[in-house]
This record gives sequence, C-alpha cells and structure tokens, in this order.
Amino acid sequence: MTIDEDLEAAAAASVRPGQVHPAVRRARAWLSRVAEPGTIDFWRYVDDVGPVEAVRRLRTGRAPDRLRSIVGVRSGQDESLADLARAERCGARLVIPEDDEWPALPLHALTVAVSSEPDDHTKQSDRTLAPVPPVALWVRGPARLDELVDRSVAIVGSRASTAYGEHVAAELGHALGERGWTVVSGGAFGIDAAAHRGALAAEAPTLAVLACGVDRPYPAAHGALFNRIAETGLLVSEWPPGCAPLRHRFLVRNRLIAALTRGTVVVEAAARSGAQATARRARDLGRQLLVVPGPVTSAMSVGCHELLRDEEAGARLVASAEHVIEAVGGIGTDLARPPERPESPRDGLSDLAGRVLDACPVRSGVSADRLAAVAGCDVLDVLRVLPVLELADLVQWTGTGWRLVPPPKEVRHGAAG
Repeated sequence: MTIDEDLEAAAAASVRPGQVHPAVRRARAWLSRVAEPGTIDFWRYVDDVGPVEAVRRLRTGRAPDRLRSIVGVRSGQDESLADLARAERCGARLVIPEDDEWPALPLHALTVAVSSEPDDHTKQSDRTLAPVPPVALWVRGPARLDELVDRSVAIVGSRASTAYGEHVAAELGHALGERGWTVVSGGAFGIDAAAHRGALAAEAPTLAVLACGVDRPYPAAHGALFNRIAETGLLVSEWPPGCAPLRHRFLVRNRLIAALTRGTVVVEAAARSGAQATARRARDLGRQLLVVPGPVTSAMSVGCHELLRDEEAGARLVASAEHVIEAVGGIGTDLARPPERPESPRDGLSDLAGRVLDACPVRSGVSADRLAAVAGCDVLDVLRVLPVLELADLVQWTGTGWRLVPPPKEVRHGAAG
C-alpha cells in the first residue's frame, strides 16, 4: 500500500482511545526524513494540522509555500516503509508523541521555549540553535524511553579530552549509574565515551543521542560501545536509519541531550566547544547547569572555568556524583554528605586546654607553673585541664614535669643480623 492510500485509510478510520493507527507512525516516519529537525515552521505545521494531514497536504501541494520550500523535492519521495523495515532489522523502533513511551514531560520544555519564537521565519533562531521538539524519535534498545530519562543526567565534554577529564567522567558515570541515574551523552570520543563506559561498568543503562541513524555507528570505532549501550540502554536519534552524521546535525541534536535530562554536567570544554553549546541549551531550558573544574593550566578546562565565572549562566560547581544528585534530585532527599575530615585528638578541646597543650614541651617535662606562664593562664587552670589531657593520651608525667606524649616508634621490618 502506498503512503497516500495508507493515509486516506487512516483519515477515514476510527481509532479507540489509547490506540495509535499504523498510518500515524508511518506519517511521522515520512516526516522525520523529509525535513531536517530543528525547523520551527515545519514542527509548528505538523503540530497544528496533525501528522497525517500534514503529510497529505505536503504530498499534494496543498501546504503553504513556506512548508513546501522546506521539504522541496523530498515531498515526492517515500522511504517510510523502508525506514521502518531497516529499524526493525537492527532492533530499533519509532517512538512518536502519540505513544505512551514518549517522554512528554522532559520535552515540554522545548515546546514552551519554541512558543516564544516569532512567526516571521527571517527573525527566528537559527535551525541549529532553535528549541524545537522532535516530530519522532528512532530508538534502539530494550528500555522504555520515558522511564530511562525520568532520572537522567547528561555528561558532556571535549572530544580531545585529557586523562583527568576521562577519569572524572568515568567516575561520575559509574557512581550515577550505581545510584539509579541514567547517564545521557552523545557517544563521541573523549568525555562522552568515558561517561558511557563508566555507567556500563556499573551495569547501569545509559543513553546515547546520535546525530545519524541508530544503525550507523559514528565514530565507527565505537561500534562495540554502541552495541553494549543498546543491550541494556538506548540509542536515540531524530534521523531515520542509514542517515549520515553530517556536521550540522551534531549541533541540532545537542538540544535533545539538554532537554531529556534534569541537568547537564560539563566535565571538560575548550574555549569554543560543542559542550558549551549544550550547556547553554540546558540553561535556556531551565535545566541545572553543572560544571567540573579542571587545572587552571589546562586548555581543555577553559570553557568550564568561563561558565563558572559567568554569573548569568548560573553554573554550579560539582566535584562528585553526590554533588550532581543533590543539584538535580529531590528537594531534601538527595543531599550530598559533607566531606569526611580526619579526626584528631585535639578536636573538641577547649581554648584553655589547647593553650596548655601547646605550651607542653616535646622532650623534657616542665612544671605546672611553667606551663601557666607560657599558656598565659592561672596555675589552678593548668592543674584542672592536665588530667583531661592525660586521659586523652596527649600529655604525660615524666616524674619531674609534664610533656607531650611522644609519637609511636616505627616498627622496622628486617632480618636480624
């Protein structure tokens, strides 16, 4: 059956609530190929008339001139059935807004953001930066998309990462995965891959948002990594199977990484990088912007430090998974524990006891009168705190006076001569 016949049948058919007519999915498959994602007027038109009617009008030339110019010669082509078949062969599926699996709540931020765009297309944001919801998502993997992104955090950074950055990203991915959070990234070299691998090492699902078809690993060296992700997590793309990873598509997909998650963690970013673009998207969508600081001498952390210095960005410094969860988790429930500090016998001593302790010599003992003179207090006060310090094993009586307890001697291991 041709797509036109399929759409005619769908227009005349009655569908029970909760069900999706197969032609609706086919229509959205067709729409996902004929126009590049991020086009404001195209998305608005589909949202206004519905996917089935939008396809019918575009194919019969009844759509507005602006829409027909966006689609161009693609309006006469139809690869929808082939795309759906290719997806099925690689274990993928098309998730559409009419499905229960559609992550409506996270993506609503894009709907709100795009509503402020002007009607005049000459004054709208550039397509690579426009906050436009997707018309459909090609998904490969066993997990449900809505469930996986419900508690998720994006980890992004430089492709030309340092050992420090990869270590931090992997540690964050592992710790977040252990705590039941989904790590979302772009599957690229460097920080992205380290974050995905950290989550996989914790046997946790992770999600990669791609700028090409879910059946086409890019970079090619990450074929095995993508297969591992697809075993327990998800590969997600707006482009149908087989689509190439064109450069402009990476900029477009960044908005999905920011929108699908509760917050974005930038681990390493140069002065000009895609990670910074994703960070700005997260900020504009009202998501938490979290930044890991790096060495001030590292060119790969310049972007991170600039984000932290920018007061309008509202970036928050994080150094652990607990910091991240505290920022994006529930209020009052996902709090980071204070850092552990080494305990010392001096902890809790009063000011007087501390002064007397500081007055005690290391070797020879001295009298209480001498301690009082050095500590600047009364002899009776010294005699009152000395027993407390002795019980704490901080001072000792030598027979002639008081001194500090000497440190324990190191035990030397070796054969006797």
